[in-house]
Amino acid sequence: MHRAIGSIGGRLLRAPLSRGLTGGSAPHLWGADLASLPPPVRQFVEEGIELCQPSDVHLCDGSKEEGEALIALLREQGVLHPLPKYDNCWLARTDPRDVARVESRTVLVTERERDSVPPAPPNGEPQLGRWLSPSAMAEAQRQRFPGCMRGRRLFVIPFRMGPAGSALARAAVQLTDSAYVAASMRIMTRVGSDVLPDLRHGDFVRCLHSVGRSQTHSGDARRRSAWPCDPERTLIAHLPEELRVVSYGSGYGGNSLLGKKCLALRIASRMARDQGWLAEHMLILGVTSPSGRKHYVAAAFPSACGKTNLAMMRPALPGWSVHCVGDDIAWMKFDDDGVLRAINPERGFFGVAPGTSERTNAAAMAAVRRDTLFTNVGLRSDGAPFWEGLEDQLSPGTTLTDWRGRPWSPGSAHPCAHPNSRFCSPAANCPSMDPSWEDPRGVPIDAIIFGGRRPEGVPLVYEAFGWQHGVFVGSAMRSEATAAAEHTGRRLLHDPFAMRPFFGYNAGRYLSHWLSMSHRSGVRLPRIFHVNWFLRDPSGRFRWPGFGHNARVLAWICSRVEGEDNAREMPFGLIPREGALDLRGLPEVSYEDLFPLDRSFWEGESKELRRYYEENFGEDLPREVLEELEALEERIRKI
Repeated sequence: MHRAIGSIGGRLLRAPLSRGLTGGSAPHLWGADLASLPPPVRQFVEEGIELCQPSDVHLCDGSKEEGEALIALLREQGVLHPLPKYDNCWLARTDPRDVARVESRTVLVTERERDSVPPAPPNGEPQLGRWLSPSAMAEAQRQRFPGCMRGRRLFVIPFRMGPAGSALARAAVQLTDSAYVAASMRIMTRVGSDVLPDLRHGDFVRCLHSVGRSQTHSGDARRRSAWPCDPERTLIAHLPEELRVVSYGSGYGGNSLLGKKCLALRIASRMARDQGWLAEHMLILGVTSPSGRKHYVAAAFPSACGKTNLAMMRPALPGWSVHCVGDDIAWMKFDDDGVLRAINPERGFFGVAPGTSERTNAAAMAAVRRDTLFTNVGLRSDGAPFWEGLEDQLSPGTTLTDWRGRPWSPGSAHPCAHPNSRFCSPAANCPSMDPSWEDPRGVPIDAIIFGGRRPEGVPLVYEAFGWQHGVFVGSAMRSEATAAAEHTGRRLLHDPFAMRPFFGYNAGRYLSHWLSMSHRSGVRLPRIFHVNWFLRDPSGRFRWPGFGHNARVLAWICSRVEGEDNAREMPFGLIPREGALDLRGLPEVSYEDLFPLDRSFWEGESKELRRYYEENFGEDLPREVLEELEALEERIRKI
């Protein structure tokens, strides 16, 4: 069915190596052979073939026919299962050992450790990234990659992050032996032959990925399952000086869809620092008031803290509307007029399924009902996906299968869907996408929001006193751990700028880069805010209804952008004056409960923050951030 490559050496490959995804005589190639690729791409592909020794090669063209063939191949491999209740939707079940980002195996590779991470804490592991030396990286690659694709197909995926024609768009090529990754990348990025002109000069990002299990690898049947992986040796490495990502051992989203966190944040944040822009873990949305005034907002939240729900919100405030530009990544740059403009470099959504429903996110539910890949959700016997919080009523006789393929019923000791189960859907499916979401110029950002899961002490919303204080607020973010990575439980994690797992260089220098924005002449700096939808009362119930009611907070933020004098000062920032936040129709919501001022809480918060800065940033903490902490401590003493 496929032509073996055999010994390749360094010679040019001129014969077609793929006869399509499912056999036949029509190769899926641009032109006749690999010689049709731009020379830098051809060299990268040849190096990958020589290293990994795949059985055949497929050059992805992004066509509809290719997409259909990929689905057929994944079904044949037993990776995808149909969901006939939805339109062209599919379910994948991963190996139970491969279900989340593996932050403990994610590294930055630079000559000097200090370029990647601040000095390590005296009594523990670095919390702001992990470093690997180039020599150690070379050895790690030597132990993993030679021959890792024997018996497997190599997919060459040329892709673009960002709309064509944007000054911020970046091109890349991923090599992978996972058809699941190839199918997912078609949703999440812009894949196709139209990317080729962007690759001619060789300054593209090179991404190499293998699931780490060749078909010739010996091992037990469990390890030769339909979801191959090598969790004991998983490694996700970033080489920013070389614009290169190398990932081995995992087929799960953020570890294998290398355009997402790896390129869009870790590599891009380093590029942004060097080139004077910002690459951030932020959603982008447009907010329009009843009078027709529109403002665009970027917001940073840790994973599974409501980014997608906010980005696609259906406002519960009459007359207001919200449109989505992106739900996860923002690339931002000041234009010639000094306006900070943002693009969403992605083309799709890779959202957390549990908790998503018609009540919480109707737009997402509309998006996932066609052309979607679901991973690790449950399955209903009528052919629809299922997860906790879906809130669909089951018809009599409908049975359920959990994410591992086992029979499941409500009340079971384990969840039906994995807590980090995902949907991968085209952004164009979302009915609330902003008309300008693919504008190459980007959209103008008027406000930046930080937030996290804080059950007590932190108010519903407050505004920073200025840009420097806003950078401090972002650096001080803390949030309950989520299932998106290998963390468990509800312990609070420090997560500065929601970038803790995604910094592409020394986090202290990252803060300095943000601070430097205020030193630019002629720029219009957005206002900075912090929100907390997750305050709880003593019984554990949420004090704020959230979801569509978050529009009430956005409305106050817009009023501040427009210059309204409707805030009062607190030690930590500016909160809405009583009556400035619209609470009509929320009789059980108390203004006093939403804006607590507990001196002992803030004393503990500032003390913990000082400890965190000293242990994790050390002398790399910018002096301006420490000044803001000292000013907060002084204001707390005056309460």
